[in-house]
Amino acid sequence: MHRLVLLVVLAAPSAQAQWQIQTSNTTADLRGIHSVGNGVAWASGTNGTVLRTEDGGYVWQTCAIPPGAEKLDFRGIQAFDSNTAIVMSSGKGDLSRLYKTTDGCHTWKLIFTNPDKDGFFDALYFDRGKWGWLLGDPVHGMFALFATDDSAKTWIRQINDGLKADPRTQGAFAASNTTLIGQYVAAKFVSGGIGGANFYVSWMVHNTCLDCSAEESEEYKAGKKNSWTHERVPIGNDTESSGVFSVAQKQYLPGNNEDNWIIAAVGGDYAKPDDSTATAAYSKDGGKTWTAAQTPPHGYRSSVAYDPTLKLWITVGPNGTDVSTDDGRNWRAIHPSAALHEPPDADRNWNALSLPFVAGPKGRIGKLVEAALGK
Repeated sequence: MHRLVLLVVLAAPSAQAQWQIQTSNTTADLRGIHSVGNGVAWASGTNGTVLRTEDGGYVWQTCAIPPGAEKLDFRGIQAFDSNTAIVMSSGKGDLSRLYKTTDGCHTWKLIFTNPDKDGFFDALYFDRGKWGWLLGDPVHGMFALFATDDSAKTWIRQINDGLKADPRTQGAFAASNTTLIGQYVAAKFVSGGIGGANFYVSWMVHNTCLDCSAEESEEYKAGKKNSWTHERVPIGNDTESSGVFSVAQKQYLPGNNEDNWIIAAVGGDYAKPDDSTATAAYSKDGGKTWTAAQTPPHGYRSSVAYDPTLKLWITVGPNGTDVSTDDGRNWRAIHPSAALHEPPDADRNWNALSLPFVAGPKGRIGKLVEAALGK
């Protein structure tokens, strides 16, 4: 689905502190951001723009534009280290592409082009650099979902009745590259549209059914039962411009720790950015059931992430930033701090998160001031 952005705020108990605005040296609208760690992060946006930092954002370097990508809109990027990254463009048909660099973005190679003339790439996700998922809007009555287990050398289209969707009523949002998450060969994604907001999940990992009886597992393997299921999420108002725009899982750790099953989702209606109704929900059982936030974010939100250091969730959108310390049940606004010399709009005009970084329109990049937020 094609998605955009807008703006304002709602009064509520607020926290002080914010984002430290960084110099990106671009005016491109940024929707892709991926922090690798150790000061390395990548960002992407309109007009074939890709940026990279190796020093925690002190300097953002402008990368070479991939061949033939001067007019492409790079809405997602997944990086593996300071030299290797895959960037995803969104657009109708062959305007949706994947390019890869292995030399610090000096050169790029086109590695995959949307095979569907009516298709539209929405999100790209990798786990440990080997397993990857690529999500696109429904074509031929089914979500376009591709998987790789060889670091993007080959992509296999997923065919399953559980992925069936009417393209007239369902789609994903290419708003922040966070409608898709996963772990190893398992994947989860969210949608919206006039058919309502939904959370899709595959319960198969390495051909083994998660949380299933032995009998159910055999039914999945034999194709007698759909390995993909979906559940309604109480976000949005069942319009073309509303639904879930971002989803995040609290942690991925070995064992059956209850935190492994906590998922937060945000969204709303991007055409009504100041409407705070139905903008967030949470699940405590891995997405099987969803509960609307008791106190939602104060407007449409396009990206959400969990900060394990501060033990809180952060969500951003065009009209502000909100945080939750109770796993998505209640959200509160955070506003710029005069004491920290933050600009008055430091909380707003954001599209995408990959902590500690945030990206937005007109080249906006910020970095979380964790020490201040933790007060």
